Amino acid sequence: MNTAFRTSDSESHSSPEVSGGGVSVALKEWAIAIQALLSGDQILLLRKGGIREGKPRFQIPQRQVLLYPTYEHQKPELLKPTDAEQVEPVPSGWHPEQVEIRAWAQITDVIEIDQATQVEALLPLHCWNERFVAERLKWKPQVPLNLLLLRVYKLAEATVLDYRPEFGGCKSWIDWPETISIQDSCPVLDDETYEVRRMQHRQLQNVT
Repeated sequence: MNTAFRTSDSESHSSPEVSGGGVSVALKEWAIAIQALLSGDQILLLRKGGIREGKPRFQIPQRQVLLYPTYEHQKPELLKPTDAEQVEPVPSGWHPEQVEIRAWAQITDVIEIDQATQVEALLPLHCWNERFVAERLKWKPQVPLNLLLLRVYKLAEATVLDYRPEFGGCKSWIDWPETISIQDSCPVLDDETYEVRRMQHRQLQNVT
């Protein structure tokens, strides 16, 4: 295997059971990116971890996660034109009075990448532009960038909670105050479509 990247421990990539159970860990991400995941326009996220997490590498507490939309750090100049048009910058520290959770995801793959050519290969497959991915790769250059592939499911019913101070800060993960049921949730992409897209992303990174 090319030492420029390393896949995480292998797991089954078939559809998880969604007839019951729940999820209580949320992954924070730009609202525009979650919108792209929910529409099926993209299946990836690029992460190095939040500034306040205090760990040398990005860590994933569990593979089934809620998708928490954030707004504070969204910048139109870091998005492709069609996506930039949908984003209105907000002041530092701004947050909505209520948080709506509409979806959860199974993180099927985690691939470490540290070469510009690897992130350039992904440019057609997400909402961000060249500047965003270049800056994300250069930040903490000693730490690889994590390519997350996500199978996204819409919840049968959205969950709305009042914003809480513990939701804030530059961090990736939130222990959600309650377990959210995934019963009757619906996949954004069917099994075959997701697997084709997933393999496309892996092949672009020379991971089979």
